[in-house]
Amino acid sequence: MSETTAHGQSQTVHVQAHSGQQHPIRLYLFVWGLLFVLSALSYMVDYLGIQGYLRWTLILVFMMLKAGLIVAVFMHMAWERLALVYAILLPPVLVLVFVALMVSESQYTIFTRLAFFGATP
Repeated sequence: MSETTAHGQSQTVHVQAHSGQQHPIRLYLFVWGLLFVLSALSYMVDYLGIQGYLRWTLILVFMMLKAGLIVAVFMHMAWERLALVYAILLPPVLVLVFVALMVSESQYTIFTRLAFFGATP
């Protein structure tokens, strides 16, 4: 009797390990709809002829929202442990911070070069 009980428990654990987490199809369809709307808004920025910094800001905002939805829902990051989320999302954020620091430093560097070496090559 103990062998059949142990075998039954091992089958239950095996089935639970492979079943995984199920999400309703409605969630995926909703996110797909949001991605469609965000893409349409991104194309509308181009269609309406918006120019300058507003254009690039809107395009980047729509792009980041779409990427965030894809990573959170379709790559299942919304249901992962916080440590895994930090391990995957923190490095790109830090790269963006370092790029912003380099851009701000570039103004000082070009000013210093022009001051000491002049404008002619």
